[in-house]
Order: sequence, then structure tokens, then C-alpha cells
Amino acid sequence: MAPQSTRRAGLRTVKRRGKPRRQRIRLKPEADRRLKTVFARIGAPEKRPFRPDAFQIDSVKAMQHADCLVCAPTGSGKTWIAQEAIRRITETGGKAWYASPLKALTNSKLIEFGHVFGMERVGILTGDRKENADAPIIVGTTEILRNQLYDAMSHGTDLDTDLVVLDEAHFLGDEDRGVVWEEIMIYLPQRVPLLLLSATVGNAQQIADWLESIRAKPCRVIEEKHRPVPLFPLFFHPSGRLLPLLGAKGLDKAVVRYLKDPNPPVLGTPRRLPPFSEILRVLRRFDLLPAIFFMKSRADCDAALACCIDYEPGPDNHQALCDAVDALISGQTHLRRHQQLRYLTEAGVAAHHSGQLPAWKLVIEQLMTAGLLEAVFATSTVAAGVNFPARSVVFLNSDRYNGRRFVPLDATQFHQTTGRAGRRGKDRIGFAVVLPGRFMDVRLMADLFKASPEDVLSQIKVNFSMVLNLLLSHDLGQIKEVLQRSFAAYLDVVKQRPELGKRLKEATRHVAEFLPEAVCAGPDAALELIRTRRAAALERTELGKTLRQQRSRLSKLAHLDPGRLFLDRRGRMYCVLQPQVRRGQRGVLACRVKQR
Repeated sequence: MAPQSTRRAGLRTVKRRGKPRRQRIRLKPEADRRLKTVFARIGAPEKRPFRPDAFQIDSVKAMQHADCLVCAPTGSGKTWIAQEAIRRITETGGKAWYASPLKALTNSKLIEFGHVFGMERVGILTGDRKENADAPIIVGTTEILRNQLYDAMSHGTDLDTDLVVLDEAHFLGDEDRGVVWEEIMIYLPQRVPLLLLSATVGNAQQIADWLESIRAKPCRVIEEKHRPVPLFPLFFHPSGRLLPLLGAKGLDKAVVRYLKDPNPPVLGTPRRLPPFSEILRVLRRFDLLPAIFFMKSRADCDAALACCIDYEPGPDNHQALCDAVDALISGQTHLRRHQQLRYLTEAGVAAHHSGQLPAWKLVIEQLMTAGLLEAVFATSTVAAGVNFPARSVVFLNSDRYNGRRFVPLDATQFHQTTGRAGRRGKDRIGFAVVLPGRFMDVRLMADLFKASPEDVLSQIKVNFSMVLNLLLSHDLGQIKEVLQRSFAAYLDVVKQRPELGKRLKEATRHVAEFLPEAVCAGPDAALELIRTRRAAALERTELGKTLRQQRSRLSKLAHLDPGRLFLDRRGRMYCVLQPQVRRGQRGVLACRVKQR
């Protein structure tokens, strides 16, 4: 009996006696002829002396007299703005704090700032690392900065810094960690300039107005919507053919035909990862590497490496990669025994996620930054600013895990992720590749390419979880202050009575004129001092009244000897019999004398 066979793109299953045997079939790299002119643009731009863009210059100028919120696409050069702001502060003997949401990004900035300012002038504070903590420039996670603010407030001291940079400021809208960003903005002393760096958000001016209302100082918004490296979307057909994802009226016709096919070819079975080695060969054929593959989970990142074991990287930088790996893990015995080292040196691929050892992640990040890897399989952490010079990003899923469940990507997250495709000064064009699969909504991805960034909303919500977290780290007075000065409270006021937003802004600026050298966190702190002074004055008045009453009482007791007659308030006559102490109060025992 002849064997039955079923075919899927890249894989063939042959049914025989016993268990089925899987045979790998190479994909045939092909590209739609319309992509010829697009691929002709691939390459590095001509080397030119660095010249900052207009938005970068405007941001540095704005920081001299105001807070600043910079909204620009990922990879457009926001870090240069932070470096110039830090340079101006440190040149006058001040200190700077650079806060980021992720340890991977913090490690990357430590190396980057070390090259710019000198490693001896830069320290790092994260949950894993604490090095050179007294340096004039500190890079760390936002939670560490928030905790330092708590400590300063509890001890009645000032935060030991003269500039705070909050990178990835759109995390203000993150469901799980947005409250941390909000608390930093609320508690940061007014004298400390605040530089916010963010991907493009829909309500940047609204955020700036809120900051002005609580910090009593102007906040400039600098927006740049132009990508320094243009982005082109591609569709990876399971046959190995690359197609343009978008056409003149939405999805490309060839992609629509694939989606309408009742039994379309797939890159693998639903419960297995696609053949990444074949996908990498196709991408390398058209010079689309290096690439970042965004995976659904940490387990998928690790499992993807096994799918690349028969991939042979290009010979150009393979020796350089091996030399770099030897240098980075020299003297670290535990890293030489790392189970993923084989994939790193033989295939030039790596997995990057929060579940790995900090030392191993640091090796991967340095290799990423040096551009020595063919591909990185990562979760969304790499999207948030780690400087991996990728030419392409590859999407296998149109959703992400938010800590509780899988939710569809929104426009802000999508633009943040695609910002990794094509780096300024290294690529003339970047690519976002969509792979069809079980968890891929191709139409949603097509819509996100054209979608505008969404508004960032406050994540301070009064529920059981938030109340518990606040009670663990705040007293009742601090909780009240957080809620009253929160972005959520500001949005409620503006939504209910829009004219109050302008009045609040004007009143805040007026109060700020009286606080030019304030160390407090803004006008609210000054009002709290006024309330404290008023309460002290009332207490002084009450104590004065009590003192006069006590003096009068003592004076009377001094003259009330036994046998002496006196009148009470009603004019009745009494005769003192003897002194008496009752319930700790000195007095006299007297009898009433009735007059006939």
C-alpha cells in the first residue's frame, strides 16, 4: 500500500507503519517583483558628520528653563537629548538620574553613558546590580528612583540629584507599572528639572498641562513624527515568497487571496514553532538580517533556538562573533557551560527575555549592540529601547501578554516595536515582516501600520489591589495627596469642566512666581505648609486660653484658706473647710452659708 502524504509549507509528514516521520524541506526564497525597487534601497547610508535634528536642538534649549516632554519615534535620537541635558548639569557640579523601565535598557545605557562620560562617572542601581552608587550620573529602574523619593520624604531630606530623565515615559499608561511613573512625577521636587522621553503619544499636551498644574513650572512639548529610517511592511508567505503587506487600498491583493483561501498553507502545525532556520535563510537571501523575532512567551524564545540548530550564519562576521563571545565570557565558568552558548556561536542567534541570568543577558545585549548576531528571539522587552541594530522585525503574533491575559496590540505598542526596524545611521530602510499563524490577525496588523498613537491614561484606579499597595507604602495623608494630584484627577476635572483646566494652569503659574527657589514639590506643598502654620496658630491660641484659666485657678486657690468666705458665679456664699485633691485636681472642700 502506497504511503499517504500531506504537505505544509516547509514540512512534510509521511504516514508509515508506526509513528509519522517529519522531513524538513527547504523553502524556496522568492520575492514579488514589485519589491525589487524596495530592496534596492537596502544598505547603510553614507557616513556623514553627526548633526542634531531641529527637534533635538529645541529640546536641549527648552530644558534650560522648563520641564520637557519629547515625543519621537523609536531610534530617532532621543538619547542624544538626554546626554546633552546630563552634560550641562554635570559640568556645573550637579548630579543626574536616568530612569528606565527595564533592566536590559538600564544595562545598555550604563555602557552607552560610560563611553560618553567615562565609566568612573556612571553608576547603576537596579534590583540585580548596585555599582558606583555615589557617581554623579546614575542609571537605574524607575522603581529604584521612586523608592529613593520615598526615603527622602520619610527622612525630611531632599533628593540628591539635579536632573531626572524618565525614559519610555509612555509607561505612564502601563496597567501594572504606570502608577510608579505617576508617583515620581507627583513627588519629584520642583527644583529638579524633569526630562521625559517617549514614543509618540496622542495626548502629549494634556500630560504637559497636568505636570504644569502639579509642579508649578512650564513644561514644553517637543514632537517629532518623522521616522529617521523609513519602514516598509512585508508579508512572509508560507511558501517562502515575500510580498508587500499593503497595497493602494489596504491589504495587498495577494495577501487577501491568501486570507480567503479555505485551506491556506502554513509554516508549521498549530502546536509547533515555525521552521526558523528556513525563515532566516529567506531573510538572508534578500539581505533583511539582522532581525528581531517577537515571541509570545519566554519559553517560545528559548524553544526557537532549537529550530535554528541547522542554520549556517553568513561567514562575514562569524569569526568576529566567536572572538567577541570568548572575550565576554572569559573568566566566567558558569557562562561557558550555558546551555544556549551552542546556538550563539554556531548559528549566531540568541534568546533575550527577563527569565535569563543577568550576566548572560548582558553578554547578549553587548553582542546585539555590536551588530554581531543574525537574529534575536525576544519578548517585548527589546522593543523598549535596547539598542539592537536590527534591519527587520518579525511578528508572529498580533497580541501580547499584559501580565494577566493576552490582549491585542494597540497602536502605541505597535509603533514602539516597529521602531526597532532600521537604525539611524546604519540603515536606509527598515522592514516589518508579518508571519501568518494561529495567533496572527493580519488585518489588525495592517490597520496598526496606519493607526495614530493612542492617548496615555492614568493607571491610578481605586480598587482593592491599589488600596492594598498604597497602604503598604504610604500613610493616609500621602494616599490622599497621590489621589488629589494624580493624572486621573486632573483628567476628571478637565473632562467635567474644561475651563477649569486653563484656570488651574494660570493659578499654578501665579503661585510659582512666589516659589523661585522652592525645594518642595510644587504649590501643593506650599499650601500644606500654610495649613500647618494655621493649625499651629490655632493651637497656640487654645494653649494661651488654657494657660490663663490655670493661672486664674491657681491664684484663687492661693487665697482660699480654711475659714475664708467666697462667692461662686451665682453669688452664693461658701465657707472653706480644708484643701482637697480630687482626680489630680487641687481644690477646696467648702460648705454653703445660707443667709437669713
